[in-house]
Amino acid sequence: MRWHCDPQRIRPRRLRRRALRRAALRYADHGWHVVPGACLVGTRFDCDQPGCHTVACHPAVPHWEAVAGHDQYLIRDWWRSLHHAVLLATGRTVDVLEVPAALGRTLAAAVHGPVSVAPSGRMLFLVRPGQGLRPELQRRLDVVLHGTGSWVPLPPTDLPGGRMRWETPPEEYDWLLPDPYAVQSLLLSAAQTLAEDRPKRTVPRPYPQALRSAA
Repeated sequence: MRWHCDPQRIRPRRLRRRALRRAALRYADHGWHVVPGACLVGTRFDCDQPGCHTVACHPAVPHWEAVAGHDQYLIRDWWRSLHHAVLLATGRTVDVLEVPAALGRTLAAAVHGPVSVAPSGRMLFLVRPGQGLRPELQRRLDVVLHGTGSWVPLPPTDLPGGRMRWETPPEEYDWLLPDPYAVQSLLLSAAQTLAEDRPKRTVPRPYPQALRSAA
């Protein structure tokens, strides 16, 4: 029996794979270490690795830290037939500060460097590597520093809720990354601004005794 594939379904997937491959090659051309992520199939990610039960976004190859890099030939081979997510291995040439949407919007205007946005609204600030998270930020569970041993999805990777996109693309600043300590200082200032602008909780005034008696 011959199976007839619908060309209308094949073409979009092929175009998507090419777009992801072009993006991966462009990042690698600027020295960023990329690695293929599992393919989004419906609302689940499939890496085709035996025994893998992870359904969220994750690397598609075993020992991903060892193979992540910017080898153009290897990247072309990875994206030759599958629409892999494009993942950035952090802690090499790039670190990433991941912050919640409200804080990220306040911070974005002050940071001169690449900023990407996840479908959830969380914002990712790409910075030079090597600076740990400042003690004042370590207490915040909503701020994550992606450094050595971590990775993040890069645009135009598809996620179940939508697509990763650039708020500020890297070419806008000629692919230069900002100083991580400076960005963290701006982040602390943005957090303080948000805290000051947040409406103060008002305590309801007690009912006067006379009114309570009459009610």
